[in-house]
Amino acid sequence: MEIRALSYVVVDAVDPQRWGHFGEAVLGMMAIATPSGVALKMDARAGRILAQPAATDRYSASGWELADRAQFDAALAELRAAGIAVTAGTPAEIAFRHVCDMAWFRDPSGNRHELAWGYVSDFQRFQSPQGVSRFITDDLGLGHMVLPAPRFDETCAFLSDVMGFGLSDILIHRTHGADGPVAQRIHFLHCGNGRHHSLALFEGDVPSGCVHLMVEVDSMDEVGRAQDRMHRHNVPPMATLGRHVNDEVTSFYMASPGGFAIEYGYGGRVIDWDRHTVFESTAVSLWGHDFSIGFGEPAASLAA
Repeated sequence: MEIRALSYVVVDAVDPQRWGHFGEAVLGMMAIATPSGVALKMDARAGRILAQPAATDRYSASGWELADRAQFDAALAELRAAGIAVTAGTPAEIAFRHVCDMAWFRDPSGNRHELAWGYVSDFQRFQSPQGVSRFITDDLGLGHMVLPAPRFDETCAFLSDVMGFGLSDILIHRTHGADGPVAQRIHFLHCGNGRHHSLALFEGDVPSGCVHLMVEVDSMDEVGRAQDRMHRHNVPPMATLGRHVNDEVTSFYMASPGGFAIEYGYGGRVIDWDRHTVFESTAVSLWGHDFSIGFGEPAASLAA
């Protein structure tokens, strides 16, 4: 399977308009109303973050991009050969995602993954309501997310052996629980582009269905302006400004209406995978990223 990039993500929303307001007022994206929900536009494509009506607020699905119909059909055949149940997208789901075709399945930890080919767009210019100059997408895809993987070894094997992801690096998250020290693995994974990781797996359960979703802008000033907007709209912060060891992104984290964090960053590494060596880092960040400020409530103040 030759996955090119993270194409889009889908979130469940009790009120999709909250995502629309959050996307425009804080993230600096364009909110487009559709028959199936709200699409947040961050580049020439019709939408990258898609909020659909649901009974709860949570992360729903990760949409992975394939080059063409032939690769799409080949990928579905690989999944079925591996004994994976694959469900075709409905016409409404395909239209909401602005793709030519889509099918979905779940990994061993229950995360929903969607494969899609042929994005559909009128290529109208992205014009941020907050003056954000540009989000880093194109061949690198939307950004990255961290998903829960309580069945960690099985899920890692599935993503590697069936979906074709490569291992970028490893981090062990060490904490002290009620019964003593706890070590939870995080594996950072890459696909068919130079972004350091398009997906990471966290060894544990996460009620919201996602630890965080990262979007990247083209200057440190844009990160600072977004942090100002976070404070101005009373969005709970989830981590202070800092710079990561592995992908070298300088970023901060804030609550989203979906109950998971949004990482808003700048300066991510673009990797030549033929020259990369997998490593284990013993620190999350070179500096900053104080996560002790806690995971507050979702961005409830941003009711539309």
